[in-house]
Amino acid sequence: MTSAVARHRTALSRIELSRPVALALQHGLLDGASVFDFGCGRGDDVRRLTRLGVPCYGWDPVHRPHVKQSPADVVNLGYVVNVIEDPVERVTTLRRAWELAQKVLIVSGRLIWDARDLRARPLSDGVLTAAGTFQKFYTQEELRAWIADVLEVQPIAAAPGVFYVFRDLGAAQTFLSQRVSSRAALTRSWVSDALFERHQELLQPLVTFLSERARLPRPGELPEAEAIRAEVGSLARAFALIAHNTGLERWEELRGARRLDLLVYIALSRFDRRPRFSELPETLQHDVREFLGNYRDACVKADQLLFAAGNPDALEVSVHASLVGKLLPTSLYVHRDAIGSLPALLRVYEGCARALAGEVEGTTLIKLSWEQPQVSYLAYPDFDRDPHPVLTASVVVNLRRLSIDLRDFSASTNPPILHRKEEFLAAEDPRRIRYQKLTAAEVRAGLYEQPSQIGTREGWRETLAVHSVQLRGHRLLRMPQGSLRTLSG
Repeated sequence: MTSAVARHRTALSRIELSRPVALALQHGLLDGASVFDFGCGRGDDVRRLTRLGVPCYGWDPVHRPHVKQSPADVVNLGYVVNVIEDPVERVTTLRRAWELAQKVLIVSGRLIWDARDLRARPLSDGVLTAAGTFQKFYTQEELRAWIADVLEVQPIAAAPGVFYVFRDLGAAQTFLSQRVSSRAALTRSWVSDALFERHQELLQPLVTFLSERARLPRPGELPEAEAIRAEVGSLARAFALIAHNTGLERWEELRGARRLDLLVYIALSRFDRRPRFSELPETLQHDVREFLGNYRDACVKADQLLFAAGNPDALEVSVHASLVGKLLPTSLYVHRDAIGSLPALLRVYEGCARALAGEVEGTTLIKLSWEQPQVSYLAYPDFDRDPHPVLTASVVVNLRRLSIDLRDFSASTNPPILHRKEEFLAAEDPRRIRYQKLTAAEVRAGLYEQPSQIGTREGWRETLAVHSVQLRGHRLLRMPQGSLRTLSG
């Protein structure tokens, strides 16, 4: 350690799980797994995971030097590599953490946007901060390439600055295939009470499997299969009972969605070395056979989608053909909940950005630009509550430069706002009706007559004042002679 560097000062106290660990928990990587926090600092993640029932231990050279470095299913190397000023030691640390990881290694580092407004001077390949700590700031692609070069394994972007490195190729492919899933799980309310009064406990595992895979289970895939056969006669007959009570059209929709999910997954798998069919998890092999038939032919179709995603003309055609989203001259805006309703080409296009950046937390809307290869993830935290929510941040992924950039609007005194929220949602989204009523009332009141003036919060407030109206939730109220009268329900 360079004498000028105070590494111990980089250990922060947290009141919640660190971002990489919270992501891993959300993605199910910690289910039934043991965890070792390599460079755990003051041990906040260790304590919180332990309280959640996750077996977790941590080592830190300053705060927990006497804890044994032990192998675990999941090893977290959380914001450690960015505080090591010696590049050789940085490599050694990454390799040591990988040695301990039996299933997956989580590696996170600070990105260059974290360096904005930081008081620091150059040191080694990073900077020495005013607090005496070292920081190495990465671009997303630089951090990915460094991990891949050191470990000779392709990492998967979980989020900006966070990567997963899987031991098993099959586990990595399972994670990637689940990430592109667009299907809503079948809820129990879809099934009639009469059916489940008699067979609820017996059939629920089959309902769950069907809603996740959109096909009947193969031998060995559903532990409860024999019990269902003994009671009902066969899995096919059990499905017939379920379909009769839920509507066969729902299952046909699920099957179509599953086929599209698989094509998108196979297209995006080309970013690294696409796995051979034999390298796919057995369940995923069954999915491919069921919905796509021949894997080789499916790869050809998927590649056609992937190559078309790089063609601005093809993107423009697909954008104009989309039945969901708000269309502007050079881009399409869509709510994150409606991504699965986009045409296949646009889902692959957005998937390319996610393969680079990972999942951008807090995303509300996704902006798909076609004149330039760029996907933006926009945060409107109050989208559901506020009739005209404020933009607080955006992460812009440029697919030509392989770069990501954060734009922070949280301190803006006059940030952009949204109108016509229903246009970002899928047709079947139940929120559309409420939002449409408000938009209709605002149009009748003349609030949209000068679009250039209402795109920001202050411009919108001025427009409301000029028209003597105000908003209360998603209701527009008129204020004649000091009283209020509702214009929309």
